[in-house]
Amino acid sequence: MVAGLPEKVQAALERLLAQAGAGRVRSLRPVSGGDISQAYHVVAEGGEFFLKYREGAPPGFFAAEARGLRLLAEAGAVRVPRVWGWEEDPALLLLEWLPPPPRGADRDRAAAALGAGLARLHRVRGPAFGLGEDGFIGALPQPGGWFPDWPSCWRHRLATQAEHAARRGHLAGERARRLERLLGRLEEWLGEDPGGPALLHGDLWGGNWMVGPAGEPVLIDPAAFYGSREVDLAMTELFGGFPPAFYATYQAEYPLPPGYEERRPLYQLYYLLVHLALFGEGYGPGVDRILRRYAG
Repeated sequence: MVAGLPEKVQAALERLLAQAGAGRVRSLRPVSGGDISQAYHVVAEGGEFFLKYREGAPPGFFAAEARGLRLLAEAGAVRVPRVWGWEEDPALLLLEWLPPPPRGADRDRAAAALGAGLARLHRVRGPAFGLGEDGFIGALPQPGGWFPDWPSCWRHRLATQAEHAARRGHLAGERARRLERLLGRLEEWLGEDPGGPALLHGDLWGGNWMVGPAGEPVLIDPAAFYGSREVDLAMTELFGGFPPAFYATYQAEYPLPPGYEERRPLYQLYYLLVHLALFGEGYGPGVDRILRRYAG
């Protein structure tokens, strides 16, 4: 028995460890893992693991994260934690444990490597825009689907998160009318994405990358889909930005097309709608600024 975990969760963890050939749990301690899930460092007979557990998770929650991690892993562009397995009920995800970086690790050097690696990731092409399976952005559902063009895909994603915000009472009146006008005019700004459907991390803020045990960059917590690569770049700039070395190496490897600065707020709007739905009116002014800029 493992202290601190419900019996049902302990049994599911033991099943995952058995599938990984790791034997039984020797120790388990809580670690920081975000707002959505509880996280643990698991030491088993056959190795160390990172465990995520979310009580009451909707169906497919960790399956979607595992799918995203495996898509990124298959691209081979940036390191991601290995997925060892997951369970639906109770909702568990067992990942590779990545020790902290060495003391004095150069975060700027890792950021530069991340920029180059993200450029390589963005050269991986999907069959169309979107993703065939349903997923999540943070705690919010993001229904899947394939789309023949980029504006249709992005309209679908914006509309989905707008619905979440509206159900929570944060999207009504003039704000809702402006959003409706913007959705109807996306082709004016986005057109057909010139780069095609790139593989995206999908939620690339500063908390979703880390410096790995060898000083290398590691991507975590993806909301992966195929879309305009500008989405990932726009998200990196929304909440404070990444180190300058990140942008320098990305641009050297895969320069952004002209007009990115004009399109950037349309991509940031998606994440602001997510935050509006989850955390409330503190994000309302940011949403309103973008809506007024594009929809009057």
